Amino acid sequence: MTETNETLSLATDAQLTRDLPHSIVIPPITGEMVHLRPATVEDLLRLDELDAFYGASKITGKDAATERAIVHTWVRRSQAWEAGQAPAESGVGDPESRRTIAWAVLTDADHDDDGMIDAAPTDNVIGMIFLIDIDGWSRSARIQIILGKDYRGRGYSRDAMPRVMTYGFAPEPAGLGMHRIWVSVPETNTRSISVYQSLGFVPSGTSRDALWDVENNKYQDLIVMDTLVDEYDPIRSLDAFGMHLIEDNPGVKEALSAREHSMAIQQRVAEPGAGEQSTAADESETSSEIAEAPAQPQSTSEQATTGTHTRSTDEESNWPYGQAGRKSSKEAWWRTLGRGRKRDTEGE
Repeated sequence: MTETNETLSLATDAQLTRDLPHSIVIPPITGEMVHLRPATVEDLLRLDELDAFYGASKITGKDAATERAIVHTWVRRSQAWEAGQAPAESGVGDPESRRTIAWAVLTDADHDDDGMIDAAPTDNVIGMIFLIDIDGWSRSARIQIILGKDYRGRGYSRDAMPRVMTYGFAPEPAGLGMHRIWVSVPETNTRSISVYQSLGFVPSGTSRDALWDVENNKYQDLIVMDTLVDEYDPIRSLDAFGMHLIEDNPGVKEALSAREHSMAIQQRVAEPGAGEQSTAADESETSSEIAEAPAQPQSTSEQATTGTHTRSTDEESNWPYGQAGRKSSKEAWWRTLGRGRKRDTEGE
């Protein structure tokens, strides 16, 4: 009887630790080109002014009217979570108690140098970015960004997405503590697929003929891509697009701490005689990881400390998410060294 009670207690405790909080304070996030704040229902009117649903069928595989209705629901779900409303009582909740966070994307940019902010007519709002289907049980979330028609292809998503993902992966209370972040992309949207690959996403599955390609009058596949907390490098995801780290953003300090720990472990392993303390199997695995690990570029904070700025002529080889540099295990080398985590023993 005692063992049964203890088992039930452990099961209850495990479930409680995987429950999402009853309410959430959505943090503002600062980028170099954009800044993010919690989205409001009033911001939805701006999306119409921005013609943000133009070309939705090519970008998401849905028609514009459907995409607009979905986005409106996401914003209301986000506000309901902020207000502490349970999914069942919010009127726009999810039966699986999944949650949504919506940020408005704002910019102060003046690309045409006319002395006026480009997005001034829409109160600086140029789009929205979302973490959707936030599942506390599986620690998984989907990310999606929507931008006004005239603000696409300017690098705004490359500035916003890595910073939102850093918050999503950061452990609680600094972030959401997600294990997996994923996206779904129509196979014809090769531009978005390329951006997601640069952010560290890898194809993980294909839903055959899941979408209708209205331009070519035929069905098309839906590509599912994801990245895991052990794989994602928030610093390099910004470096890949020439962006810099902003240490005041949520989750960044935790990411820096993890990387510094990983670098210290790497240096220790590289010292003469360090391998004598490990088994032969561990030596082989570590040697393989060091050989495959790309050169580590200095972060912004490191450059400020040393006063140097080096850039390799074959810089692309330093990117860990390329076909040549990515490990077959899909684990980013610096997190593997730092955490020593092995998936086959995770449940032990």
